[in-house]
Amino acid sequence: MQLSINLDDCIGCGVCMQICPDIFGLDDNEGRAVIIDSGKTEDELELVKEAIDNCPIGCINE
Repeated sequence: MQLSINLDDCIGCGVCMQICPDIFGLDDNEGRAVIIDSGKTEDELELVKEAIDNCPIGCINE
């Protein structure tokens, strides 16, 4: 899965990090989400999809 985050739109709310902390992190300097890993297992991929669906801004893309 190829993930991307539109950093111009990201507000750093942390929803993606709460749902899958092994995939998403927070850039301390910018205060925005970053991708740590793209997810490889079925469980991780399901969590990534949940994070995409729950992002209040809709800035995570696959």
